[in-house]
Amino acid sequence: MTRVDIAKRAKEILVEGLRLEIEPESIVDSDGIFGEGLGLDSIDALEFVVLIEEEFEVAIPDEDVARAAFASIDALTDFIEGERAAAAS
Repeated sequence: MTRVDIAKRAKEILVEGLRLEIEPESIVDSDGIFGEGLGLDSIDALEFVVLIEEEFEVAIPDEDVARAAFASIDALTDFIEGERAAAAS
């Protein structure tokens, strides 16, 4: 899966999984996901973490990692790529 594919799928999961009323393509990769970004709350965050862990077979070990990984789609893509590279080596 390429970086573009990961970002596209993460946006689809975000929109479908949290039943957002937007198109995945409208999400800017560098924009924040929570708070002032898409305005999602902590319950949304928990749901999104679980969906991402299941889809990409990665583990989010703690809140600090989650906060950094879910700062934006770009950050999430970096995290997923890093986890996959670590698992492959």
